[in-house]
Amino acid sequence: MKRKVITTSDGSKTIQIEDWNEQYHSVHGAIQEANHVFLKHGLLFYFQEIFKKTENLKGQESVSILEIGFGTGLNAFLTLLEAEQLNLHIDYVGVEAFPVKQEEINQLNYVSLISKAHKSQFDLLHQSTWESQHKISKYFQLEKQKIDFNQITASNQFNIIYFDAFGARVQPELWTESIFEIMYKALRSNGVLVTYSAKGSVRRAMESVGFTVERLPGPPGKREMLRAQKN
Repeated sequence: MKRKVITTSDGSKTIQIEDWNEQYHSVHGAIQEANHVFLKHGLLFYFQEIFKKTENLKGQESVSILEIGFGTGLNAFLTLLEAEQLNLHIDYVGVEAFPVKQEEINQLNYVSLISKAHKSQFDLLHQSTWESQHKISKYFQLEKQKIDFNQITASNQFNIIYFDAFGARVQPELWTESIFEIMYKALRSNGVLVTYSAKGSVRRAMESVGFTVERLPGPPGKREMLRAQKN
């Protein structure tokens, strides 16, 4: 399928799949969307409302994150930077069946817009080998897995899931009960899953496997998003 790098409304770039008219990030702002959906309502919510109040008291020393759709590495990069700000150790697993090509990564401008001082860490996110754990920074450890989402077998392993798959319009099979059953099993108790999607069918699929789901204000250009919790 034909792909090209485009500029979104906040000046940050993303990759567009022209045959699908689908992007890796919102055309209304790639960085804005990632910060709003995955950092604010995912990592920061978990850290402030769950980790500091409950898990840290039990002696949990790190937060484990699963990203569904590693893609351009934007969510991982922002999470790495936030880990430094929070002094929080993060074990990050990014799943991606079709890795982005290096020539496309070279056209992205996340480092120049977010933190030029962390260029080496951003490069490491993409240059590190697959199926192995790598220490990217003092607080951030990464493992990339090149598998389909339905091949995930983790059980009670993650505190947070960034569900950033392509939309249900083009890949409805990624937004089904069977996929969310895998997500529910992969999360620990009190774990949260966040996604940019707010479709009613997605919410119902999440609830059918046991999630408690809430609608939240969406990022620029989108009215709502979903956050699910495993109670």
